Amino acid sequence: MSTDKTENKQQGIADFAALKTAIANGEEQLLRDLLDEQPIQDLQKSYLIDLAKLNNNQSIIKLLEDVPIKK
Repeated sequence: MSTDKTENKQQGIADFAALKTAIANGEEQLLRDLLDEQPIQDLQKSYLIDLAKLNNNQSIIKLLEDVPIKK
């Protein structure tokens, strides 16, 4: 049972790293594919928006702002 939790946590970390990389590289389509309309936690969303603002990519910022929050 703990192996499943560890694998899920590692997968979540890898997914988050992929999101950050896509934002940093300005890869809007990849970001859309990674997000796939899945909700994310508020803290993660805030961080990703801040990262996108560093690159001043308005389309990515808008895309991230539209992502639903995980409850």
